Amino acid sequence: MNQQEIKQLETELWDSANSLRANSKLTAAEYKDPVLGLILLRYAQNRYDQAKGQIEASIPDGPRGKRAPTKEDFLAAGAMMLPEASQFDYLADLPESESLDEAINNAMKLIEEAYPDLLGVLPKNYQEFDADLLRELIRVFNKDSVKKIKGDIFGRIYEFFLMKFSMDGAGAQEGGEFFTPPSLVQLIVNMIKPDHGIIHDPACGSGGMFVQTGHFIEEQNKGVSINTKVKCYGSELKSNNTRLAKMNLAIHGIEGKVSETNSFYSDPHALVGQCDFVMANPPFNVKKVDKKKDYVKTDVRLFNDVGIPKADNGNYLWIQYFYHYLNDQGRAGFVMASSATDAGNTEKAIRQKLVETGAVDCIVSVGNNFFYTRSLPCHVWFLDKGKREENKDKILMIDARNTFRVVTNTINDYSPGQLTNFNAIMESYRGDETAIASAQTIHNQEAIALGKDIALEINQLRKECKTILAAPNAEDFTGTASNNIRPNLDFSSIAAELNEQVSVADDSDFATCETWNERFNLPVEKLFSLIEQYQAQSEKALTDCKAQAKAIKESPSSTAEDKATKEQENKKNKLLKKQLDANSRLLKALSAALNAHKELLKQELIDYKQRIKDWHSLRENFPNDQYKNIEGLCKIVNRDEVEENDYSLTPGRYVGYKIDIDSDFNYSKRVSQIKTELEDLNSEANSLMDNILGTAL
Repeated sequence: MNQQEIKQLETELWDSANSLRANSKLTAAEYKDPVLGLILLRYAQNRYDQAKGQIEASIPDGPRGKRAPTKEDFLAAGAMMLPEASQFDYLADLPESESLDEAINNAMKLIEEAYPDLLGVLPKNYQEFDADLLRELIRVFNKDSVKKIKGDIFGRIYEFFLMKFSMDGAGAQEGGEFFTPPSLVQLIVNMIKPDHGIIHDPACGSGGMFVQTGHFIEEQNKGVSINTKVKCYGSELKSNNTRLAKMNLAIHGIEGKVSETNSFYSDPHALVGQCDFVMANPPFNVKKVDKKKDYVKTDVRLFNDVGIPKADNGNYLWIQYFYHYLNDQGRAGFVMASSATDAGNTEKAIRQKLVETGAVDCIVSVGNNFFYTRSLPCHVWFLDKGKREENKDKILMIDARNTFRVVTNTINDYSPGQLTNFNAIMESYRGDETAIASAQTIHNQEAIALGKDIALEINQLRKECKTILAAPNAEDFTGTASNNIRPNLDFSSIAAELNEQVSVADDSDFATCETWNERFNLPVEKLFSLIEQYQAQSEKALTDCKAQAKAIKESPSSTAEDKATKEQENKKNKLLKKQLDANSRLLKALSAALNAHKELLKQELIDYKQRIKDWHSLRENFPNDQYKNIEGLCKIVNRDEVEENDYSLTPGRYVGYKIDIDSDFNYSKRVSQIKTELEDLNSEANSLMDNILGTAL
């Protein structure tokens, strides 16, 4: 299953499940956990089925035949040994006379009994669901396309549902804290590269940092399980979030310990000085932390002399925790409120202390609308206790407020290409002189892959349309040539263009791929235009035919000649109507083919254009494939410069502002126009005021 097919399936499942909720009495928050529980059950069944065959084939014959598979066999295969009553097939086949809600609750209980790590984690409140709603949900997740899913695709679906629930407000009463936007998680993982040792997230929400770490490790080491490389430890205050995190780890096959606790007053995993990587998106500006507690006053996760900030928020407690958890080579990446980079008083003293350790590695400014439940900007901080000697007194500042991709009117994120560029900048700063050239290669490879996908998708749609048009019933199109309104859709030029696109798809030249960006639009627009034009013509012809039939019916026929003429017109009209009916059937077939491909093609084109845009940005900023400070984007600053700026860690203060001047734009003329417009507006305002004063007098 390729990426686009996975996206389609995610959207299809979400649309189905969400439409069911829309017609129920349940809120998104009430609906969220039980639906995620069903996804876990479906995943567990798929993994069970896949593992069962492998296990049975691997068990050697004994004196009494093969032994039965054990729980340990399934664990070794990364699956759960499911009791029959916990299998999704059992629930899907349950007779309507049986209570489905009780059966699902029992399925969850049996899994928890078999796997103590999940005790109290799985949802068991399905009695709150309407019986018809439950059966429809079971049907949604029991489609053949879902039953055939292998690998980590179910994890992707689980994450997609988490994201959509967050966007739709489920858990919004908790500040949306259970989910960190994927692009920010990906930014952190890309920059710190958590590929070994102990990983800790003391504000883990639904466990997204651990899941993305798993993806990163598998991409770097094909076929290698995260559990062979790292140990995951998490802490989370909210009970519901803790359950979400444990389910998330289970569905991704990640072994980890997640404790339900308040990280301000406890350190359940005792990991100070032991972590190779720390990743977190802690709640911002938490107030009323009890700093008089003995635990806080003696907390070894704080600097001894300036550790407790006077400000009534927890930001600088979190920052110190992250630093102190790291071992002497450890790296941290975390999201933090924008106010923290310039906070004063004791917070400034703590920030100065942190800068003086040399561990502050990079600060990234993030613009508005990256979070689903709040629109405020933020910063992503990166610490590295194992910085190379040349960088001990340096910090990389990246101002990414003007770098983003628009998802909706209220949500932005980073595209894969933008994340590639950030990573190239970071690795160049760290001393990798090939990082930017490597990023160019990644852009090239991804552009070629996307280009091939687009060409193949268009060719498939073209093929389907030609097949439909080549096989009409002959009687559907009888009549004179002038009356035959069968569409003539000429695909020959489109075919030639696309065949050429595929033939040059192995070129590694940027100019070639950039040309594709311009030329891919043409065949897509032609194809959509041809079908939509035919649709409009057919609808108009049908409307005209109906109007003509009505006029004939209502027209008087006083003489025999009039009656003969009317009968002849009726006959012609019936023939035309027959052709239009055939046309309508053809139109439905063409529209179905178009609709099956249209949204996917549009998204593929958007992704392709974005990749070319991001590639162009990297080439423009670093034409020699070597790092340099870019005004408005990035700058490497030294500790003296930070000290001169009152220990501010706000990138915008250092990188400056890039002014883009359009050489083709007449600025003088526009200023003159604005001046004239202003004078006219002032004149109108004065006249209006005179009228008002005159009326008042």
